Amino acid sequence: MESREGKSISDLEEEFFHKFRDFMTGITKIDELGIAGSKLLSGFQQALVHSCTHGLCNHISKAKEILNELEGLLGDVTNAIQTTDGNLLALSDLDFDVELNEPVTYNDLEEKDALSRSQSPDVTTTKKKKSIDVPHLAMVMAFIYSMVKQDYLMQEKIVSALDVKMPSEELESYCQMWSLRPFINDEIVHQAWEHIH
Repeated sequence: MESREGKSISDLEEEFFHKFRDFMTGITKIDELGIAGSKLLSGFQQALVHSCTHGLCNHISKAKEILNELEGLLGDVTNAIQTTDGNLLALSDLDFDVELNEPVTYNDLEEKDALSRSQSPDVTTTKKKKSIDVPHLAMVMAFIYSMVKQDYLMQEKIVSALDVKMPSEELESYCQMWSLRPFINDEIVHQAWEHIH
């Protein structure tokens, strides 16, 4: 594997951007799986039990696979930033450890973004291709990963709790939770997509 020390800043940014795009593609796959899972859960609610149960278990397995890929990409980005020795802005002052029990809000992201911008000078004054704000996008990735993981854990609990003898009110509340996706902040996800042209 090529040493990161030998790469230019633009090469590092390009490498990061590809990982960011792959990460967001994974988010799209998770979203599509979630929609399919919601339909399967509705099928379970309508007593189409066996095939829907099998489909939901398959959904959880695929979602876990994609989640592992997202975690790997986030780890790659974090490691890349930490090993560039100042070629990119260091992330040592930024906190990537988002608690899974704490809902992430857009204001949290804005506050951390403002903090990172105030700690680093703005050097993008030329008309050349604008540099990628690597620390900001890495922080966005960390927040999105945290939200998606919480959503996955909720889905996993729902699937493991499913039972044909379950009261209809409880099943209805599971269906609503699944479709509402309470842990996902769409504003942060939309903001992330705006960085991919």
